[in-house]
Amino acid sequence: SVLSRYENQITILSDYLEEFPETDEPVWILGRQHHLNTDKSKLLLDISARLWFTYRRKFSPIGGTGPSSDAGWGCMLRCGQMMLAQALICRHLGRDWQWEKHKKQPEEYHRILRCFLDRKDCCYSIHQMAQMGVGEGKSIGEWFGPNTVAQVLKKLALFDEWNSLAVYVSMDNTVVIEDIKKMCWSPAQSSSVAHSSAHLHRSALGPNKNTAGLCSGWKPLLLIIPLRLGINHINPVYIDAFKECFKMPQSLGALGGKPNNAYYFIGFLGNELIYLDPHTTQSFVDSEENGTVDDQSFHCQQAPHRMKIMSLDPSVALGFFCKEECDFDNWCSLVQKEILKQQSLRMFELVQKHPPHWPPFIPPTKPEVTTTGAELIESTDKLFELEEEFEILSV
Repeated sequence: SVLSRYENQITILSDYLEEFPETDEPVWILGRQHHLNTDKSKLLLDISARLWFTYRRKFSPIGGTGPSSDAGWGCMLRCGQMMLAQALICRHLGRDWQWEKHKKQPEEYHRILRCFLDRKDCCYSIHQMAQMGVGEGKSIGEWFGPNTVAQVLKKLALFDEWNSLAVYVSMDNTVVIEDIKKMCWSPAQSSSVAHSSAHLHRSALGPNKNTAGLCSGWKPLLLIIPLRLGINHINPVYIDAFKECFKMPQSLGALGGKPNNAYYFIGFLGNELIYLDPHTTQSFVDSEENGTVDDQSFHCQQAPHRMKIMSLDPSVALGFFCKEECDFDNWCSLVQKEILKQQSLRMFELVQKHPPHWPPFIPPTKPEVTTTGAELIESTDKLFELEEEFEILSV
């Protein structure tokens, strides 16, 4: 029965393969190479395994009185969710994990999904991202750019004890090795804060064997590099280096698209980018009583969209995930070999030491609060209310 279900899934997916051209050129998807002539089914199964986040409707109003749908404005937030979700899948399940319809999935998978449900008490929900964007100068319901999404994810990750990610967002097209290693090897939290946070987090999300602050070691790295690859259009000089990034085993793809239309780019074929499109509005899905999530609407089960690289808006953000320090060292070697070999315009710079003219690098730490989950959200809601009251009084 398992084989039959697997074959049926391949048959369904194969119906959409006609959209891919007949070619001997390889297809690259997030560090994995596929050949259309020999493993078409594996290619689409690999694509369908990526978590697909789209517009949703009928969720609880953001901030209590805000929008109950993100249709028309939340596409870049959804793309940011997809990039982060891919990092979490690599963190807990591995890059080669595959998804099959109706197949029982590990608890870690459902726990990852629960991080992104459209509820105010989920750490990477549309509610959390939209409200955290206020601190970045974006009103709720306003469109985000790639850099804003990166900054929001960086802040939200500080409250995520379970996944315990170190999020580094590069500045001025420059990645500083010294700063990343300092952040990923930063000391554990103070025992009192770590203990109370871990206790509350375990009570909210169940047993936790890998709580940050209770163990030391390399914190898995989510590296995001916001870039401007041209003025009004992408400069052709960057195309080869941009494609090389999708070949790296650490690749999480790229955020970008066209003005006010964000896509999550996961690979390429020739001079066409392959992407997941968030511009589909689906109904809100909540978790079941047993903690599982009906995941059918979180996987794109048709051939992905493609667009010519030259049609890409020059404002993008590259993503990479390094679970261990050796993964980061390997990424640095690949960058030196494939990206920095360009003697003219480089897509970004990789330097060993913190530039002396920059402000000192201080690894970000969680603000002094001892709650997580729903209690944390309530406290941030009150913070927004106080800010609004203060503005009214000022007027």
